[in-house]
Amino acid sequence: MPSPLDPEAAPLSLPVMAVRGLAVGLCAGGVVGLLRLSHDRAASRLALWLDGWREALWIVPLWFAVLVALALILRRIVRETPLISGSGIPQTELALAGRLSFTWWRVLLAKFMGSWLALFGGLALGREGPSIQMGGAVGAGFHAFWHPSQSEAKPCLAGSPYLTGGAVAGLAAAFGAPIAGVLFAFEEMKCRRTPPLIAVSCAAALGAHVMVRAVFGMGRILPFADFPAPALSSYWIVALEGVVFGFLGVGYNRTLLWLHDTEARQTLVPDRWRALPPLVCAGIIALFVPQVIGGGESLIISVGEHGVALGTLAMLLVLKYLFAQYSTVAAIPGGLLMPILCLGALWGRAWAELPVAALAAHGLSDPDAAQSYVLFGMAGYFAATVRAPLTGIMLVMEMSGAYACLPGSLLAGLVACRVANALRCPPVYDSLKARIRF
Repeated sequence: MPSPLDPEAAPLSLPVMAVRGLAVGLCAGGVVGLLRLSHDRAASRLALWLDGWREALWIVPLWFAVLVALALILRRIVRETPLISGSGIPQTELALAGRLSFTWWRVLLAKFMGSWLALFGGLALGREGPSIQMGGAVGAGFHAFWHPSQSEAKPCLAGSPYLTGGAVAGLAAAFGAPIAGVLFAFEEMKCRRTPPLIAVSCAAALGAHVMVRAVFGMGRILPFADFPAPALSSYWIVALEGVVFGFLGVGYNRTLLWLHDTEARQTLVPDRWRALPPLVCAGIIALFVPQVIGGGESLIISVGEHGVALGTLAMLLVLKYLFAQYSTVAAIPGGLLMPILCLGALWGRAWAELPVAALAAHGLSDPDAAQSYVLFGMAGYFAATVRAPLTGIMLVMEMSGAYACLPGSLLAGLVACRVANALRCPPVYDSLKARIRF
């Protein structure tokens, strides 16, 4: 079968490319759906078990013994397959650019196991980056199948539409957001907008979405569909939120990179134990402030649906900010996107509780639309850190179903992105990509 990467080969028709993209999406959706389902069930049972530690103190030493074992296993997995470290998005982008190659099945298995164990340990990481890398690995497997002449151990995947389609399917399945998945390919991964690639990406996103909804029964992540939009007269507050969140996003990127560089230079903790300090922190936090562990879906729902006392909100924000960043050190497999969205929701709730509430008291803001600022915070913070505003905006809309808040999310996201660009801070994944050593 001629390869679409070969300039002398006859191009495949768009229907054929779409069918292939659909196959990639269904398989990638199956992998991500299995990760989501198995982790959700294990996490719920673990939370019930840890909840009784005050009545059964023997749970505490047993749990920390489990964390020690997890630290050793995670470090070994990462040493044997270094490309699975972190979220995996920078590695997928480098493979698509032809700057690195990988054995697809090895990356797929190692990323699944490493991400699952890191999430089980309670680290504040997301499933989305790993889902994108695993989806890309599935796409690389299909690339090798359809182009056996290139199927040596580590084929060149430069410009592969199937790698792109797999990555799109991974994000679509992880968030239940097929449109955002397609936008991610062209905005963050900077793929060329050619008809074959658009066909593969759209079909892959559709296949992944059908898989997680019809087969795994997973619906919308956030129950925010009824959130009202603020009045048009309040949109200057939304624009101001975007400005502030542009600065906050730049602060996140700079502190994250500083923490990564500092941890990489440290010599106190031996290499085989590098994953242990974050896991020990996760163990302590799981016992006393369990809302902070994990990616943050439940915390987003909590602050979105209910008002939070300012003292509690400040504590949650500080702990989540520090713990989410510390969870990413030591090359631990795990994503940044959901923690970024969670921090955006926390900052958005703080915005609603302070300036918006103060303005509402003077009749300058709509008090009935305070919840919408949580969504604007998620879109703005994502846009400022990742620098993919359209992806972030559509992601928030598809996750929540609050399409009435789309205009405000567009405003907050685009303003935040513009401010972050003006501050000359690189996007977070570009900075992490530059730190990968081949």
